[in-house]
Amino acid sequence: MVNKTSDPLAVLKVIDRLEVGPTRVEKRGLISPYKVIQKKAVDAFELIYRYNEDVFDPEEPESINLAHMIAAQVAFNYGLFCRKLIFHGSYDQSDQQFIKDMTINTAREIYVKKFLEPNPFLLGSAADLPAVKRESYLQAVISFKGRSSDKQAHWAVDKSRYAILSSGGKDSLLSFGLIKEVGREVHPIFINESGRHWFTALNAFRYFKNRFPKATKVWTNSDRMFNWMLRHLPFIRPNFASLRSDEYPIRLWTVAVFLFGALPLLKKRGIGRLVIGDEFDTTSRRSHQGITHYDGLYDQSCYFDNALTRYHIQKGWNITQFSIVRPLSEMLIEKILSKRYPHLQRNQMSCHATHIEGKRAFPCGQCEKCRRIVGMLVALDVDPKHCGYTEKQIKACLESLTQKSVHQESSGAQHMAFLLEQKGVFSKFSSSIKTKEHPEIMKVRIDPERSPIESVPVDIREPVLRIFLEHAAGVVKRQGSLWVDYDPLNDPALVAPYPFEIPSDRYVRSAKRKDNSESGLTSHRLGELTWPEAQSHLKKVDIALLPVGSLEQHGPHLPLDTDAFDANHLALQVAASCSDPKPLVLPLIPYGVSYHHGDFSGTLNVSPKTLSQFVHEIGMSAARHGITKLVIINGHGGNIPALQYAAQMINRDAHIFTCVETGETSEKDILKLTETPNDVHAGEIETSTTLAVRPHMVRRSKMRKFIPKFSSRYLNFSSKRSVEWYARIAKISPSGVLGDPTKASGEKGKKMWSIMIKHLVEFVEDLKGMSLDEIYHKRY
Repeated sequence: MVNKTSDPLAVLKVIDRLEVGPTRVEKRGLISPYKVIQKKAVDAFELIYRYNEDVFDPEEPESINLAHMIAAQVAFNYGLFCRKLIFHGSYDQSDQQFIKDMTINTAREIYVKKFLEPNPFLLGSAADLPAVKRESYLQAVISFKGRSSDKQAHWAVDKSRYAILSSGGKDSLLSFGLIKEVGREVHPIFINESGRHWFTALNAFRYFKNRFPKATKVWTNSDRMFNWMLRHLPFIRPNFASLRSDEYPIRLWTVAVFLFGALPLLKKRGIGRLVIGDEFDTTSRRSHQGITHYDGLYDQSCYFDNALTRYHIQKGWNITQFSIVRPLSEMLIEKILSKRYPHLQRNQMSCHATHIEGKRAFPCGQCEKCRRIVGMLVALDVDPKHCGYTEKQIKACLESLTQKSVHQESSGAQHMAFLLEQKGVFSKFSSSIKTKEHPEIMKVRIDPERSPIESVPVDIREPVLRIFLEHAAGVVKRQGSLWVDYDPLNDPALVAPYPFEIPSDRYVRSAKRKDNSESGLTSHRLGELTWPEAQSHLKKVDIALLPVGSLEQHGPHLPLDTDAFDANHLALQVAASCSDPKPLVLPLIPYGVSYHHGDFSGTLNVSPKTLSQFVHEIGMSAARHGITKLVIINGHGGNIPALQYAAQMINRDAHIFTCVETGETSEKDILKLTETPNDVHAGEIETSTTLAVRPHMVRRSKMRKFIPKFSSRYLNFSSKRSVEWYARIAKISPSGVLGDPTKASGEKGKKMWSIMIKHLVEFVEDLKGMSLDEIYHKRY
């Protein structure tokens, strides 16, 4: 038993250091050393990726950076077991954040799925860990050693070119068939693991390679790497390779090991869309004794697709990633594949214990995947012999369903049992499989979180859906806990923009026709819309920007409305720079908490109570009309306490996401452009930003420097150790200036606006792609 008085997870911290890289880059591959330091012993292994064509330039920083990110993926599985995780090489800020976030996520998933749930590979006290609720289960300190430029890459990609992350599974086979049928350029990309697991893809790869010249494979020894790592975990049985199991002993971050390996091919071929074959039930959120997790399926979920797409966009790679079969159950995928593309289904291989006979791979007929596939095929009146099963294996698989469960959503397993019973195959099933009809299993399921209709680009949305409808029993949409019949072909959402791409003119025109809108809803300013246009717009976007400013003195050289203008200008520029559907910009609140500037003429003030109540009521009203994410863009520091209070009350009363942004996303970068200490008000920064966008409003002859000196460093507004304190500005500065406007320039201002807009656009794009549940429960 685990000693309850000590840290129960300490037994898992068995590796002192895991070091990755630096990676050696070649034109057709990469080699990355992995080094384990354990009780002063050092062991090393080289992770390798090989390509059949030139994909890297060994002298190009962009190639080097990409190679390092490919090589890093395997390590994400071991944050629970190391004291230190060290990545040597070229990683920019986006890479470092991605690595930290995903390693944290994977540590939690592995703790729940591999240690709190039964795992036949475990030994000793690790097999009896208690459920401990923590904010993070990452035990390693992550560090990066090496230099990397944050200069963004820009890949030239074509959104009509599709890469299919391919295997012998039904999902990727169906994805290929669908994309090819709707007339797009398809590139099947296989990842050839060096071990027997490659046998599952062998039939499909040979079929594609002989018929489609764009089919290719990437060779990697990642499976050997995973096994090498297992030998350094003393709580894993030494004979792990001989144990028969339908799951891996430890790893749960696997798809990205393949996905990142495919990226160099997407870059070289200019491929803009990456299709992952994941069905409805791989997006899951569960709770194990209070620990929220993704059921070990995060890298097959829609959350993963969205997180990777955001990362690709941040990097400038411009690749969007999604699954077109997300609204389908396993059984409906099997039905469409078998009935519509039998030539592809012949190459289906879902068994991970395959064997080779002649030139083909054949299934074992004994594992969980085999009994699940055979059960579904028989239930659908499809002969399992078509994809390699023998009569003996079919009989054995059906009989095993009477004794063993299947790893399938419960409603899918129950519906399969129902169909098999209806066909008179047999009536006895495993006690864990109930016989119950679930009509929704054979229908297209639109779920606002798991499979929203907007999760597929608009240009292929309708063609693919029409193919589904030829084989499905209809379409249903989730309403609360119920599935209700739904007609997507007459829903405006059918042409709603895909959140991660700007639609082409052709599809914008199509959307205008279907919405019967004269304006095409191009405005993102709420005040410019009619109420029917606002109603339509609010069906497409749930995020709004609320600019708040002030009317107060800004020295003798800047206008009184500086804060109000700047907040409104920033909100409008951010919205215009976002992808469609753009966030709504609410009308500006031009007055703020400015009593401390009241000794200067023209300053108009409202109380903190008035401002907070006003903002609270605006937020509550916006929430009633469908806004679930409200970003308050604040142009005046004196508003901060009132706005933060209002945001808290909106969150409490409307249960929506609300935040206040007063420059926090960009302040660090803007300060690097300034020469002036204590640049607090009407100084170098505000004068520069005004010179950049409305230079005619700056009275240059009136610009005077005034940098305050304080009696204590703890009173210095620019000090990192400063306390929050309040004073009438006239007592500090006779002119109202706190800074040096003479150091300002329009060029500086343009750079500052660019920084502010860039960071806020990235933040808003992040929010657009997340549900409230995702915001509250995960950071990836």
